[in-house]
Amino acid sequence: MPPARAACIVGSVSSPAAQVDPLEHFRSRRYLGLLVLAAVLGAPIAALAYAFLSLTSSLQRWVFTDLPSALGIDPSALWWPLVPVPLAGLVVGLAIRYLPGKGGESPADGMHTGGVARPAALPGIAIAAIASVGLGAVVGPEAPLIALGGGLSYLAVWLRRRDLPTQEGAVIAVIGSFAAVSTLLGSPLTGAFLLMEAAGLGGVTASLVLVPGLLGAGVGALIFVGLGSLTGHGTFSLAIPDIPGTSAPTAAELVWAVAVGLVAAPCCLAIRWLALRVRALVFPRVVLLTPVAGFAVAALAVLFAWSTGKPASDVLFSGQTALPQLVDDNAAYAVGALLLLIACKGLAYVVSLGSFRGGPTFPAMFIGAAVGIALSHLPGLAAIPGVAIGIGAFTAGMLRLPLTSVLLTSLFLGQDGITLMPLTIIAVVVSYVLTQRLTPAPRPSATADAATTRR
Repeated sequence: MPPARAACIVGSVSSPAAQVDPLEHFRSRRYLGLLVLAAVLGAPIAALAYAFLSLTSSLQRWVFTDLPSALGIDPSALWWPLVPVPLAGLVVGLAIRYLPGKGGESPADGMHTGGVARPAALPGIAIAAIASVGLGAVVGPEAPLIALGGGLSYLAVWLRRRDLPTQEGAVIAVIGSFAAVSTLLGSPLTGAFLLMEAAGLGGVTASLVLVPGLLGAGVGALIFVGLGSLTGHGTFSLAIPDIPGTSAPTAAELVWAVAVGLVAAPCCLAIRWLALRVRALVFPRVVLLTPVAGFAVAALAVLFAWSTGKPASDVLFSGQTALPQLVDDNAAYAVGALLLLIACKGLAYVVSLGSFRGGPTFPAMFIGAAVGIALSHLPGLAAIPGVAIGIGAFTAGMLRLPLTSVLLTSLFLGQDGITLMPLTIIAVVVSYVLTQRLTPAPRPSATADAATTRR
């Protein structure tokens, strides 16, 4: 039996027999085959994901440091971002316009599972993501990694079995997605929560998919650690190695958690609304206007650097690398610099979501942390609790994944994250519930159109 056939057990979960004895699937030889497949696929998918992250990181360093130096230009020259970011827009625009798959899912739609990336779409997804993440757009690598990991996993099995059913292909893709983001979000468990919550899986189906997915993620995490040690590039994991300890939450901080949650929800809705407007403007002339969008992102970074003396990289990129430094050096940022950082990063985030390709997670975390640090200059809120509240509230508002938001914030802050988890939970719940309440219900015609498209 080909290993891909093991995945077909998931398709039978909804059958009467599965409802009578769902554990029968866990005891079957087919499920054992699925676990073996997860272990086999996890290693190469994780290695390719590591290569992707290493490439984008090296590209950032080469374009923004090595290249200007080689050209006799000071790497700290304020105007330099005006060169690579519009170039990224041109590459992304061409990929969206001419390559299959339109460069992947638009981040303006939020974090969701967009189905299995077909083999023909993989080059376009990779090119658009490398240009976006590597050349300065304010998007993260997590969404392209999920798509590429799932697509490569599907491709590996599809090459052996061209008549692979849709249900089987979807499960195979999930294994690859788990492996691809195994350590990027701080822990394999965080990636698992994100994928399961975004897919909306529950009950027996969630358990059947989660176990092989976790196995793939566990193998992937080992590959990330091993390659990080061999190459010296690290594991690209989002975490702060050493931050000062904090005390248990206070009553004033609980009030701040509610307040920030109430503010984060409309802010996140505004960001998404504006991003959708930008996308509607750019998409009809994507090759012409995506470079213009890149110029706007770079101009915002230049404005921030010129006004504050801080690096333009605080505004550019996803914030994955800059976020730990922002938290560690929060005392070095005056309130005015923080407010300008929030404004410039937020607007660059809007333009990038509507024009480029990537994920929405890390910029939301960075903006939330900056908001928390800025509010810590007011009475009743210390910096690290403010960071926890801000990250949780803005991540929940943008991703609309409350469990993932709590776990992501807690793991990012290490031991402090565990101590401050009550604050994080309150901020996440308030932001998530208010976001859902303020989100307009979909029009019946739009819902019907979407259902017809899926069929």
